[in-house]
Amino acid sequence: MTATLPSPLRRLCLLAAAALLAGCATGPRIDTSFTSKGQSSRAEYLIIHYTTVDLPSSLKTLTEGQVSSHYLVDQIDGVIFRLVDEDRRAYHAGASYWKGHTFLNSSSIGIELVNYGYRDTQEGRVWYPYTDKQIDSLLLLVKDIVKRHGIRPDRILGHSDIAPQRKSDPGPLFPWKRLADAGLIPWPDAAAVAQRQAEFAQRLPEAAWFQARLAQFGYQVPLHGLLDQETRNVVRAFQMRHRPARFDGEPDAETAALLDVLTQPAAAPVAAGASGPAEAHGHGTH
Repeated sequence: MTATLPSPLRRLCLLAAAALLAGCATGPRIDTSFTSKGQSSRAEYLIIHYTTVDLPSSLKTLTEGQVSSHYLVDQIDGVIFRLVDEDRRAYHAGASYWKGHTFLNSSSIGIELVNYGYRDTQEGRVWYPYTDKQIDSLLLLVKDIVKRHGIRPDRILGHSDIAPQRKSDPGPLFPWKRLADAGLIPWPDAAAVAQRQAEFAQRLPEAAWFQARLAQFGYQVPLHGLLDQETRNVVRAFQMRHRPARFDGEPDAETAALLDVLTQPAAAPVAAGASGPAEAHGHGTH
């Protein structure tokens, strides 16, 4: 039809058609000159893991399979690899829980540390340490993430915190106290802990007290008042984080003191057993 039109009009029609096609190719025109105040980052949690394998194997697992994380920090020189953009979901948390929130892949940033985890020997389990360069890099990364996303101190967690029945990472040699000294996470006052420990040594609370305080702190734990294996696993995760010198899962006066100081002022515990939509992927590197 355009071949019969005068030349200037034909050129206008061709330009209009080209503009229409260009618009279809790039999507709708969106005005971004206004920004809503009612918003926040979808990244609410930061979860720390270890890989159990070396750097090449860690990269292969985290880039070629279904398991993934946003960052990987090498143990040799502290190089940080970004593997998943922060605005996208990485599959590092699996079935998880913290303070009533479940399946945290959708709302968290995952950081993997190259570390072998542990080896079992005739003398017992031996855990692998982290390097100073690795932790220095991690601290810089965590500070940057927290600043940009406004992640709360009580939401910087280990995999063993959000999945204590099946995970142990980042393990007892992870230096949580360094994160506390950097102002990133809460830490119990030593003098207050010592005072409360002396009191609890006279009379240790029942299992129900430990369960209620662990739930208040954030863990998913039974609230039936029985000291079963599931409860011991949660106690162990708490001890591994706050008292790594002994994490046998046995409730004792020092564990009670740490819990008491960290959960003051007292509040009603979060109910355990909340559920959410299942996710197909877990964390398979360890």
